[in-house]
Amino acid sequence: MDIGIDLGTANMVVSMNKAGVVLSEPSVVAYHRYKKEVVAVGTEAYDMIGRTPEYITIVRPLADGVISDDSMAEVMIKAFIIKVLGNQPVRPRIALCIPSFITDIESRAVIEAAVSAGSRKVYLIQEPIAALLGAGVDISQPKGNMVVDIGGGTTDIAVVSLNGIVVSHSVTTAGNKLDQSILKYISNRYKLLIGEKTAENIKKKLANVYNPSVSRKMKIGGKNLFDGMPQSIEISELDVHLAVEDHLTDIIEAIRYVFEQTPPELIKDIYDNGIILTGGGAGLGKLDMFISSETGLKCRIPENAEQCVARGTAMVYDRMDTLLDGFEHISLYK
Repeated sequence: MDIGIDLGTANMVVSMNKAGVVLSEPSVVAYHRYKKEVVAVGTEAYDMIGRTPEYITIVRPLADGVISDDSMAEVMIKAFIIKVLGNQPVRPRIALCIPSFITDIESRAVIEAAVSAGSRKVYLIQEPIAALLGAGVDISQPKGNMVVDIGGGTTDIAVVSLNGIVVSHSVTTAGNKLDQSILKYISNRYKLLIGEKTAENIKKKLANVYNPSVSRKMKIGGKNLFDGMPQSIEISELDVHLAVEDHLTDIIEAIRYVFEQTPPELIKDIYDNGIILTGGGAGLGKLDMFISSETGLKCRIPENAEQCVARGTAMVYDRMDTLLDGFEHISLYK
């Protein structure tokens, strides 16, 4: 039984090679502080955000792409494995996706969480490799392919050739920071306090980062900062663009940094092939057009871009002999 897991800061996606994506739920755990037990995991816990009494804490076990709470991460991984496999007495092999700049200590935390959750063998694969495999790119050829994977906690940019990462760079400017910037902008501009779920909804429905319009609007509700009373206002695409533009500049700078480190022969390949955008952040309104205008290169967003990493992670079992960089067998944890 082989499972691929994209252990994302915002969402955890589980896939199997033949079945494809079998589960996709938020990386959230609801914890009862008095009973000292987990109340809910995944979608059920996500629906509780901003609506819980003081004795129930909403925990996000991952921050910036790595585990920040070992015990909650273990509970979450185990719960999702049970959802996928049921209560079968099976100890699966698990391939876990990690950011390209993860430390050894952070890698060990990921491995131990998977082993404690019931895995008999753990593999680690770097996100850029998995993203390109999931996007259907043949990375075995001596040709350069650039991927920009925008997740919830990190944005990974890498150039891959001959099954390995040639150059990579990772920044913590990603989906969660965009949500926080929208929340902060609306608080400062309109003196309205909104929740993080509302901010995320605004980003998904109203974001347009290439040519924002003041005519396309959306009504939102929140709490007036002056009198604490409920209030509703209308915001436009331009508001969202102004809120996130600094973070978009950070992503463009990270892409330029990777280009500076890339060998000239591979630069030519990337110019011909373009940039591949994956991750949940790839769905940000007209992001491909924005990056194209800033870099002068064409951009492509694969179908179901947010699931590319998970699909690619499950596909690595058929490519163990050819994948060199980004895929290692942790024999210590059999």
